[in-house]
Parts: sequence; structure tokens; C-alpha cells
Amino acid sequence: MQTHIALNLARDRGLDLVEISPQAKPPVCKIIDYGKFKYEQRKRESEAKKKQVKVDVKEVKLKIGIAEHDFNTKLKHIRTFLERGDRVKVLVWFRGREIARPELGKVILEKVAAQIEDIAHLDQYPKLFGRAYSIFVIPGKKK
Repeated sequence: MQTHIALNLARDRGLDLVEISPQAKPPVCKIIDYGKFKYEQRKRESEAKKKQVKVDVKEVKLKIGIAEHDFNTKLKHIRTFLERGDRVKVLVWFRGREIARPELGKVILEKVAAQIEDIAHLDQYPKLFGRAYSIFVIPGKKK
């Protein structure tokens, strides 16, 4: 149907001519109420947003001189985050001259990974970035 004929038909019905698929040959159009169409489209988008699962990235900072009790407390926090379904970024922060011994930070991260391997797995292996060694841990299957 020609464009001017379709426009006249839409005006006669008190509706709008809306182009649905402009790339098609010939382009596809519909005669509909445009306001109602936009309202329904927004409603569908908001329904889709409600069904999305938002995953947070939690961050836990450690230092190379961390005491055993403090380490266990931080480990408990990491386990809580993972059980809730969040990703966790574990950082070992170096202060001052500690950066000269990055292998100590890697040892701590490997210890963390070993302690939580029953509920999670590493998404990113130990990586030195600036003054911090970091790993990403994501929730895995419980054994």
C-alpha cells in the first residue's frame, strides 16, 4: 500500500501510522494508537527489569601482616558474600616497602582460594595491579 493511502486510512480511524520494520523491503508499518504502543512498550521493559538478577561485586581488603583471627573473620565475610550469590574481589594491599615482597601477597591469596574452593572458584587468578594483588572469586556449586 502506498504511504499517502495508509496515512489517510490511519487519520480516518483516528490512529497513527507507525513504522515497525524500516529495513524490510518494503518497510512494514502498522495502524495503531502510538501512545498506547509506547505505554505497553515501557511496561514490557519494566517487567523485564524486574526479572533481572543484579550481581554485586563485594571487595575485601587484606594486608600481608594480617593475624590469623583477622584472616578468619575476613574469610567468613567472603563466604557470606559468596553464599548470597555475590562476586568477591579479594585484595592484598601493600603499604610502604611491603611492595618489595609481592610473593607474600600471592601466598595469602592462594590461602584464601584454598579455604573457599568448596563453595567458589576463581574467575581471575592473582594479578598485581599497582600496590595491590587481587583475585576475583565467583560462587560455584556447593559440594
